[in-house]
Amino acid sequence: MGLGGISIWQLLIILAIVVMLFGTSRLRNIGGDLGSAIKGFRDSMKQDKPESETVSASVEREESPTESTAAREESHHDKPPA
Repeated sequence: MGLGGISIWQLLIILAIVVMLFGTSRLRNIGGDLGSAIKGFRDSMKQDKPESETVSASVEREESPTESTAAREESHHDKPPA
């Protein structure tokens, strides 16, 4: 049993038809183009990753003073007036 109920022989027949339609040189070009596109996508993801980490770190720094201010206000409300 092959991929999703397709046997190996059926996959080989499909491959032979694709090679006859497009030719090996065009398939080689398509494979190279696809490989360079994937490589470019991975490179851009690596470049975007440090930016997203710095943004999340700055967001965390902005949120922490707000939380500490809210905690201080709650502690002032809990104390009975003197």
